[in-house]
Amino acid sequence: MPNNKSVVFSAQNVSKTFGAGKNLKTAVDNVSFDIYDGEIISIVGGSGCGKSVLAKIMLGLYQPSRGTFLYRDHQIKNLKNHWNEVQSVFQDPFSCFNQFFSIRSQLEDSLNILKDKPSKEEVKARVDAGLLAVNVKPSDIEGKYPFELSGGQMQRMLLARIFALRPKVLIADEPTSMVDACVRANILDYLMKLKQELQMTIVFVTHDIGLANYVSDRIFIMHDGKIVNQGTPEEVLDKTQEPHTLKLLDDIPEVHKTEWIKNSHRSKK
Repeated sequence: MPNNKSVVFSAQNVSKTFGAGKNLKTAVDNVSFDIYDGEIISIVGGSGCGKSVLAKIMLGLYQPSRGTFLYRDHQIKNLKNHWNEVQSVFQDPFSCFNQFFSIRSQLEDSLNILKDKPSKEEVKARVDAGLLAVNVKPSDIEGKYPFELSGGQMQRMLLARIFALRPKVLIADEPTSMVDACVRANILDYLMKLKQELQMTIVFVTHDIGLANYVSDRIFIMHDGKIVNQGTPEEVLDKTQEPHTLKLLDDIPEVHKTEWIKNSHRSKK
């Protein structure tokens, strides 16, 4: 990444532990990196590797146990201010919405976090624009509650919220894991649309190295809390002998692997 790009997140020897004594668990172990404005970064690894804990440090939900973690050269102290600029999409959209309130009311209420709260008319207009951006007619969700929509539709509601809030950074934690392949492709298209329209920095958290290769400027491979490999998709996929990266690549069916890597590289050019 060019040196003239400003640093969004900077981690210096960051660790996060839970518990104490014999029950001490190190979830993130001495990681260091910089993430730059406008990048798409994927943090890839299996269950329990620490990637979601690292994402929660970026959101300010966890503070590091050791090391220094900065957002735009400052420690994360005021969460409301931080969430004005840094938002998230999680893998279970139903857990992000209250089942007893209408979808529209919750989308509109989400704009209350903004420092400069829009007028009632602008709130409605921004929510409508967010819905249209994910190909949902505003009238289609009028009077609807979360339990009346499918998982794919609810994932669109999360993305509509991001379009309405217009953050500078998005942390997307397994945003496609609960939907089928067709909906997954649509969600990735919407995320790329977010990136282009809002000039957003995106951090994907995923176990799927195929998704990471398809969307990323750089990939971080995590294992046992450490970043064991990082670089461009080409460097990580084509030029590595790092064993945990090779294991993730082994999950790609062999019959498709060579053509898949070649085509996915080409699709980003």
